[in-house]
Amino acid sequence: METVEVVVAHRERATLRVGDVFLKVDGDQARLDVEVAAMALAPVPTPEVLWRKPPALAIAAVRGTALGVLGEPSLASAGAWAAAGAAVRTLHEAPLPPWPGRSLDEIASDLDRECALLVAGGVLPAEVVVRNRQVAEVALRPWMPVFTHGDLQITHVFVDGDEVTGVIDWSEASRGDALYDLAVLTLGHEERLGDLLAGYGSDVDLDVIRGWWSLRSLLVVRWLIENGFDPASPGCEFDVLRARM
Repeated sequence: METVEVVVAHRERATLRVGDVFLKVDGDQARLDVEVAAMALAPVPTPEVLWRKPPALAIAAVRGTALGVLGEPSLASAGAWAAAGAAVRTLHEAPLPPWPGRSLDEIASDLDRECALLVAGGVLPAEVVVRNRQVAEVALRPWMPVFTHGDLQITHVFVDGDEVTGVIDWSEASRGDALYDLAVLTLGHEERLGDLLAGYGSDVDLDVIRGWWSLRSLLVVRWLIENGFDPASPGCEFDVLRARM
């Protein structure tokens, strides 16, 4: 008999694994709509959709292992990181999805709100928040929209040797900033940015990537705490923010 593994669970969604099948249950059907549509459009390896019956989506497991996990050194080779970079570049060069992404004004407003709440609640020292808000400012500039994954965490890219075998969790896919995807993938793994860019194959503004590291971390800290995750774990968001000091 197959055992049931809880991969992740919080107030918004849960993902279970039974053998080679992942079952995603989401309270927001629009997110599942985006996930299914994005996987159909993306020109990179994605999981096979087995069935969809709201509020659940069943997908097949992809071959290989995740590029790494936040808070631990990535054991993947430089070639695997370069392959991930090439896959991300392929995605960014694809036709735009038909739905929009978040506007610059929306992101800036969310950042202002989160910074104020982090300081008021004593979640982080004020000087850490202020400094990272300054670093994040560089990312808040107009960009040419591309097809972005939107939540390209290191655990969402699977490799087998130096081959990308699957990219998972597409519910945040939209039109967005290419450098945001690159920043999220290397969050907490700054030392692998060069390997990633070797495969991505174009010049990028490193200050903007650093800005997205700070911005992403500032935006997610309270959500992580409220949903049972620990951004203070070694190598995670608190350390990313402190590294800018």
